Amino acid sequence: MNKVYDVVIVGAGVAGAMIAKQLGLAGKKVLILESGAGLPPNINDFMQRFFNASAKVPESPYTPALFNDQGALNDPTQLNAPRPSVLMTGKGSWQDPKQSYLIQKGPLPFSSSYERVAGGTMRHWLGTSLRFLPNDFHMKEAYGLDDWPNWPITYDELEPWYGQAETEIGISADVEDQTYLGLTFPDGYNYPMPSIPLSMVDEAIRAAVDGQLIDDSSNPAKVTSTPAGRNSRPYQDRRVCAGNTNCIPICPIQAKYDPSITLNHALNTGNVDLWPQTVATEVLIDSETGRVTEIKYAQYETVDGPQTGAGSLTAKVFVIAAHAIETPKLLLRSNKQISEGIANRSSGQVGLNLMDHPIYLAWALMPESKPVYPYRGPLSTAGIESSRDGAFRSKRAAYRVEIGNEGWNFPIGDPDTTTIDFINGINSSGLNTDKKALYGKDLVNALNSNLIRQFRLGFLVEQSPEASNFVTLSEKYTDHLGLQRPEIHYNLSEYTRQGFVAAQQAAEKIFSLLGAKSFTAAVAADDSKAFEAGGTRFKFFGAGHIVGTYRMGSDPAKSVVDKFQRSWDHKNLFLVGSGVFPTVTTANPTLTITALALWAADTIKKDLA
Repeated sequence: MNKVYDVVIVGAGVAGAMIAKQLGLAGKKVLILESGAGLPPNINDFMQRFFNASAKVPESPYTPALFNDQGALNDPTQLNAPRPSVLMTGKGSWQDPKQSYLIQKGPLPFSSSYERVAGGTMRHWLGTSLRFLPNDFHMKEAYGLDDWPNWPITYDELEPWYGQAETEIGISADVEDQTYLGLTFPDGYNYPMPSIPLSMVDEAIRAAVDGQLIDDSSNPAKVTSTPAGRNSRPYQDRRVCAGNTNCIPICPIQAKYDPSITLNHALNTGNVDLWPQTVATEVLIDSETGRVTEIKYAQYETVDGPQTGAGSLTAKVFVIAAHAIETPKLLLRSNKQISEGIANRSSGQVGLNLMDHPIYLAWALMPESKPVYPYRGPLSTAGIESSRDGAFRSKRAAYRVEIGNEGWNFPIGDPDTTTIDFINGINSSGLNTDKKALYGKDLVNALNSNLIRQFRLGFLVEQSPEASNFVTLSEKYTDHLGLQRPEIHYNLSEYTRQGFVAAQQAAEKIFSLLGAKSFTAAVAADDSKAFEAGGTRFKFFGAGHIVGTYRMGSDPAKSVVDKFQRSWDHKNLFLVGSGVFPTVTTANPTLTITALALWAADTIKKDLA
């Protein structure tokens, strides 16, 4: 006899895991379908794969079939549950369907990736856990942005769920550092753990820039510790952070939270089952009531092997938690007799308003007398948040500044690049201007002198919501299971581009205040991943913050779900995760995803009572 479930959840990332745990604790029977691999007994295989990978990119521990025998990216048509990779290098390769799972139509590349594995993309998150600002929820009124949607909730409504999310994840932070730009906390509130100590890079920047104006904003800069989902003291049976600099893609001692923790808690309730390597293929509805009746699925045993099973599942409530690209892909291909797809009748909004935090990256070298000793500690422990809000948002995008502790690893792949330069007498890094080949003591001295002075800044720029940025289904390309792949149309608006202009101005000001020499590389005129703004050519990077495509709202004609993340069209269907965000705001999205998931779980419990 088939087991009867109260709730079926598609996706075992943080949103699906949080909902499953809460429902399991409430005695509800829950099944999670995960398109990728399940929960391993430990992270040993992940670590070994990471150690052996030539490219230490976010996906390297989690994708065994990423490369073929020739070392090239595998063709997504040959894989079950394929996923995008950041390893889209070379002119035009981001538009090559044999390298990129996403069918990219441009004009700019969508440069972020995600995981299809138990634990989801948070398997390789940095741990940054910022709350959104009060003004983020009503940009239309705050800054006269008439084309922007308001959130159907306020900061005050979400604040209790933020507190619960911080407890569930285990956040290290100090309230005193976080009470800026309108953020408030209940009287006596404390984060679960004290903040992670600042690095020497953080301290040097704070001494130079605090109280200074760094861009066209009227807000003086202030360096503050960043709330982090990693331990500053023992918590939830996790170790204390030991300062490894590979938080992305994996913490070797598991001091950083990832959703496998919550998934295991959910499974331990005895009420939650997890089916890995099970891809949801279609959502079916009752044409008379509009309620979801079942979800069809396909199963496989190996990443490039044949389909080994198929079926359908019924439940009282269905939750799609499959990320802001995979969720619209599923919804748009469901109930094929309905041209607009599932959850799309009222608004036609499914797939629209795809957003990210495009990153402006800047790097510099401190003076010889002021080493900052990077390459130790978590990848980032502090930032400049004072640039996240202000009157300037009526004209240009805001940003937050992430201070990096990993030297020039992100910008140029150091320490390897500089080491190779000095060994071989080349100058890819810009540091070996004489192009001398060194060895022995001279090599050691050159590396010591340069590597201890490197630092980088990452500006996570707010992206405006645009219906012209969207996810749809490819008419031509499918994966190994025969499912249509996501087609992406993506660009950056002038509003967002002007945020890059301000970010560049801020980077130059910070470097000047520090007496540091900028090595930020010029962007080639033929770089297909670049754009122009303010007379400058910029290259941007994806932050891995994939947002929008099934926004929440108060009007069924302009949104896909209500404030509880319930579909307007199907009362027993919940769509959760970053896809419900009407705007991307300036903060990393994970804490808000978690808070909203906990709110949705509470709503579902009441529905099932």
